[in-house]
Amino acid sequence: MKLPARSSAACLAGLVCAACLSACSPLYVLRAGYEEARILWHRQPIRGLLQDDERIDAATREKLRLVLRVRGFAERELGFRVGESYTSISRLPTPPTIFVVSAAPRTRLEPYTWWFPIVGRVAYKGFFNADAAAMEARRLQAAGFDTATRTAAAFSTLGWFADPLLPRLLEYDFPTLVNVVLHELFHNTFYLAGETAFNESLANFAGHRGAIAYFTREHGAAHENARAANDAWQAELAAAEFFARARSRLDTLYAAALSDAEKLERRAAVFAHIRAEFESLTGTAIADFRTGEINNAVVLQYLTYLTDLHVFERAYRQNGRNLRRTLEAIRSAAEAAQPFDAVRRRVEAAAHESDLRQKRQRRGRDLAFPGHEEVVRTRKGLDACSLGHVAGQPGQVGERTIGIAVAADQQGRFRDTAKKRHVAHSEREGDADQAVHPVVARAGVQADQRAE
Repeated sequence: MKLPARSSAACLAGLVCAACLSACSPLYVLRAGYEEARILWHRQPIRGLLQDDERIDAATREKLRLVLRVRGFAERELGFRVGESYTSISRLPTPPTIFVVSAAPRTRLEPYTWWFPIVGRVAYKGFFNADAAAMEARRLQAAGFDTATRTAAAFSTLGWFADPLLPRLLEYDFPTLVNVVLHELFHNTFYLAGETAFNESLANFAGHRGAIAYFTREHGAAHENARAANDAWQAELAAAEFFARARSRLDTLYAAALSDAEKLERRAAVFAHIRAEFESLTGTAIADFRTGEINNAVVLQYLTYLTDLHVFERAYRQNGRNLRRTLEAIRSAAEAAQPFDAVRRRVEAAAHESDLRQKRQRRGRDLAFPGHEEVVRTRKGLDACSLGHVAGQPGQVGERTIGIAVAADQQGRFRDTAKKRHVAHSEREGDADQAVHPVVARAGVQADQRAE
């Protein structure tokens, strides 16, 4: 099945490494090396084109300038390692199309992987030729796998080379163009070998949130590009939740004590239910899912880019909506063996700490009293302290130690929450509440009258 275009990182990095280290078949290596060389050979500096080529129309000029500005934003504001990537555009007579093949067992939601030097195992394989991609898909189908084929809008060599802008990217609108450029530049900055879904999902988050941050910084949150970028991110979050539910249903089916034949028969009904639910999604750019074939490879192809986006979003909010700080925190947590699990644990721990902090703050507000200048005097007239002080440090009333907290609610009504903390060596027996001096009670009545 052919899927809509998304960017890819490791597939092209894998092609380059394969060409260098001969880890794949000779024909694959030769074709990969040849096509990559063509892309690099036809690079032209963007700044030079903007100065010298008067044939470039105004819309294209604006997008080329935008790419350069976004590079600067990524480096200065987000801390990305941009190198010389996207300082040039590859002006091939026939721009290349990158085809990406993925696969999965028919009764397990697990990606088939290919091994490449440097980048490790990768859940897709890139081709510059449609026939070669189709041949690989047929080989995998004959071996009993589900397959999916898509095109890639852009690629990253993970900083090995100065990746140029591919001309097809200029066909995108401004928010999508910024998103893709930031996505690929993030791959230059961070990449975990053998963790395809984590790398792509985190880069997806970085690209979307980065586009929102860029347009908001440049033009304000109300600008049409900022709003469009935010709408696209909300749609992506909704799609991520949808595919997470789809994954859960399929995992439940495949874990059942059934034969493979029974699982294959029942999954048709699950796929039909998934497609029906997809119809309720609005704003998503995943249009092909409504009409094309659904299989395990298709579902995993989307999950590669949509796993745990809500976790990354929670981390973003926990870090004060600071994208650079959020990405640094996620990268730090992701150094563990299972990056998704490690980031989830980090986010949950931060949420727990936040809850404890809020509870402490609420307790502190309950002990606060705006009328702290009222004076509580002891029966013997020996001690005097403000209610605010008494709330924090129980004062002495005779030989009785009393903790007093008096608070006013938001409507201004007086609420007496005076409670004893400890009564020791009482001069007389009786109800401990009587240890509170009558002045306190009178102060409460008077404040209540004022509020009314």
